[in-house]
Amino acid sequence: MRVRPGKGSRPRTRRRPTHEDAVEGFVVAVDRGRYTCLVEGEAPDGHGRKRAPDPHVVTAMRARELGRKGIVVGDRVGLVGDTTGRPDTLARIVRVEPRTSMLRRSADDTDEVERPIVANADQLVIVTALADPPPRPRMIDRMLVAAFDADIEPLLCLTKADLAAPDDLVARYAPLGLPYVVVQKGGELEELRSRLTDRLSVLVGHSGVGKSTLVNALVPAAGRAVSHVNAITGRGRHTSSSAVALELPFGGWIIDTPGVRSFGLGHVVIDNVLAAFPALAEGAVHCPKGCNHRGEECSLDAWVEQGHADAAGLASLRRLLASRDGEPDDESASRS
Repeated sequence: MRVRPGKGSRPRTRRRPTHEDAVEGFVVAVDRGRYTCLVEGEAPDGHGRKRAPDPHVVTAMRARELGRKGIVVGDRVGLVGDTTGRPDTLARIVRVEPRTSMLRRSADDTDEVERPIVANADQLVIVTALADPPPRPRMIDRMLVAAFDADIEPLLCLTKADLAAPDDLVARYAPLGLPYVVVQKGGELEELRSRLTDRLSVLVGHSGVGKSTLVNALVPAAGRAVSHVNAITGRGRHTSSSAVALELPFGGWIIDTPGVRSFGLGHVVIDNVLAAFPALAEGAVHCPKGCNHRGEECSLDAWVEQGHADAAGLASLRRLLASRDGEPDDESASRS
């Protein structure tokens, strides 16, 4: 009788290696299960942890022990294996460091599943054209909601100022105190550079607004593909197919993302949006449980009438909440 060999006497264990010798890396690009990581040059720190001698790029894959945990551009990770960056070598990502922020969106407003976009960004640059294609305030509103939910500071970047004036759009967001910069093709970028210096900023906007052109002006070596706006549909083409982090010559990083035509907010909690309006958040404690802050039962109207907050700020909050719920963008809803 043939006896099947045993599996051995070695007991199974749930203990996993700590990978104390892992090299720290910064994820700058993701492509079909392969992660491009920048390994910065540092000397040994006295605790036995190894560091690469010179800054270089390493291609890595996700280790099995990470399970289904996603890794996105902007993540700080731990790398083991061959971290030399030589051709045809592959390292393993064994650890994802705690994130300071996570920019997310969902497929649509009925989907509560979060789609991570960028990790650890501290500034969201909402890029929108003043013309060709025309601005989409509802899209801007939805991106602002995502920024407030992720606790990322927003910045409105208005492009193509040589084609249209920015006054109306600036006035729309004045009650929010939203910082903004206005640029045009071939114009100066000093104000924008000063707001990007020494920060990790993510650029988001729909197709055709000039994000790639802006990136090429800020990082001449980037070589991001650019395209034109379709004269019939008024929409731009997707020229950036994936997010990529680029180091700025004057200090800091920008993350260029593909153009988006929708920005689902099904995962966003109302209280996170309300937190961006401190004066109104204080008055919301008097609202009934489960209040959506848009109906007659909301106590924020009385709070504003008593002089505790500004009426324009309440109108802006309700406009953002209406955008979160996927309602049409019209002026009557803004004045409700």
